[in-house]
Amino acid sequence: MVTVTEHAPRTRRNVELVLLLIAVGIAMLAYGMVGVGVDRTWSPGMVTYGAGLLVLTGGLHVVLRLRAPYADPVMLPIATALNGIGLAMIHRLDLARPDSAALAQRQLVWAAVGIVLAGIVLVVIRDHRVLSRYTYTAMVVGFVLLLLPLLPGIGKTINGARIWIGLGPFSFQPGELAKIMLTLFFAGYLVTNRDQLALAGRKVLGLQLPRGRDLGPILIAWAASVGVLVLQRDLGTSLLFFGIFVALLYVATQRITWIAIGLLLFVGGAFVAWTLFGHVQGRVSAWLNAFDPTIYDKEFGGSYQLVQGLFGMAKGGLIGTGLGEGRPQTVPYAESDFIFASLGEELGLVGLFALLVMYMVLVERGFRTAIGVRDGFGKLLAGGLAFTVALQCFVVAGGVTRVIPLTGLTMPFVAYGGSSLVANWMIVGLLLRISDSARRPARQVELRVPADTAATQVVDMRPLAEGAGGETR
Repeated sequence: MVTVTEHAPRTRRNVELVLLLIAVGIAMLAYGMVGVGVDRTWSPGMVTYGAGLLVLTGGLHVVLRLRAPYADPVMLPIATALNGIGLAMIHRLDLARPDSAALAQRQLVWAAVGIVLAGIVLVVIRDHRVLSRYTYTAMVVGFVLLLLPLLPGIGKTINGARIWIGLGPFSFQPGELAKIMLTLFFAGYLVTNRDQLALAGRKVLGLQLPRGRDLGPILIAWAASVGVLVLQRDLGTSLLFFGIFVALLYVATQRITWIAIGLLLFVGGAFVAWTLFGHVQGRVSAWLNAFDPTIYDKEFGGSYQLVQGLFGMAKGGLIGTGLGEGRPQTVPYAESDFIFASLGEELGLVGLFALLVMYMVLVERGFRTAIGVRDGFGKLLAGGLAFTVALQCFVVAGGVTRVIPLTGLTMPFVAYGGSSLVANWMIVGLLLRISDSARRPARQVELRVPADTAATQVVDMRPLAEGAGGETR
């Protein structure tokens, strides 16, 4: 006798809903406490702000119930909490500067755009493996987006970096979307060519080097990242672009040699850039000699911003001054490049650790998705997107705390910036789509054989196109 059994494992959507309510509650409390700290009264827009955030993220939660019921239940609440905390701090800076252009309201609009686009990603992309068909299209789109700021008429130079385009009254950074397109391209390219890249070459000093003709892709990626640095004066995007490719190359081939080659190329490129370009020399000088009066007092390219951020975090100490009780507005670009320092002053070391733990959980769920998904393309795409968030967090936190030179990247979800916020919500949408495939159980058929055999066999009936551990078909 053959009996078909359908297993209905938990989708964890109710868990997600509870966590989402907690995340919105944290965001509302932070927003309200800003008013208490500044004016000794709860912020008047606290309820409206919380309701708006709940409607937006609740709508995305409904989309997940309908379109991706097995998606990871933690990613959406974590992203919501981070976005909410960032909005509260931007609102706090708005109150500290009466001439501010209501940046918190703009950020909430951009958050709405990002959340809606994340929902569209989940609705339109029913199977992430379809994206592998557009590997080289993504490459072209990614490079076009990187080059858009160089076009006369629409390209804009802000703070020495030409990474912006003007769209009427708005400015947008196309490189934020380019990182998604290029990650998609890297994943599609490497899943197809990883066998060639993993072939052994000569062994030198204990390292198994690849064949010479297989070095082409990493050299091209290195040259492209240096080109971004030279033409756009954007150290952050250059580092992010090259770092993603090297990380995915290692994941695809599992050869530490590629990490060594990538580090050598990075060090060489950084030295050449430091030798040839004044703005890179300025960043390094501000990093190494931050407290030198001649560097500190420079009108442009000095260390004033960095030192003020360090003083602010030192003032915050262990538990912070309290929301609305510090002076984060004294740091230039406190709402964008240095929002990590602003949060450190008012939330203290404990608050920063809590923030970094949330990022760690988000990245860990991304890597868990990469491990669990059954196709090679999905593994590389999820791993690349999770690594993108991790690398940005490390570079920003490292720059603000003077571990590494400042690069100009923004803290995901927290820092002010529409292009960054939209791109990161789209990353969450893609990770949720892939996690739905990773956590979706296989249909099983239970074969009941005659009693004299005393055996029961379970057969996986998942279609071949969804086969475990297989490549994209």
